[in-house]
Amino acid sequence: MDLPVALALVVALVGVATVLGVLFQRSQGRLRRRDATGVAPAQAVDPSVLESGPLGDEATLLQFSTEMCARCPGVHRMLSTVADARDGVRHLDVDLTHRPDLARRFRVLQTPTTLVLDRRGVERSRFGGPPSRAAVEAELTRLTQEARHG
Repeated sequence: MDLPVALALVVALVGVATVLGVLFQRSQGRLRRRDATGVAPAQAVDPSVLESGPLGDEATLLQFSTEMCARCPGVHRMLSTVADARDGVRHLDVDLTHRPDLARRFRVLQTPTTLVLDRRGVERSRFGGPPSRAAVEAELTRLTQEARHG
């Protein structure tokens, strides 16, 4: 292989890797909502399956983590602080390291993943990657307003 072809190949690979990296970075912490009308049906989460305690009276922040996740402890602290500041909101952290069955069941592809559950335990939204505090608080506010008006 001659030098110009090799350089062109290296430049192309670097370009593809850069585009993929930017796309991956943009997907981190992104909110995905479930339709309240049931278009994207979801079953209520059974807390006994999680082995981590009861759900919140108003909402639950369900965090999926692993032992090797570097960002999970910071997300845990932030979600705990948000939940503690709101009546009826509970934060649960489930370690998937030894529970791959839960990763499959809840379609968790990365950690941290945070599900926002309503008072019945139904997934209303999810964050893949570390969410911002403002986004989590906005989602909880939206959820509690919907509960009051719906």
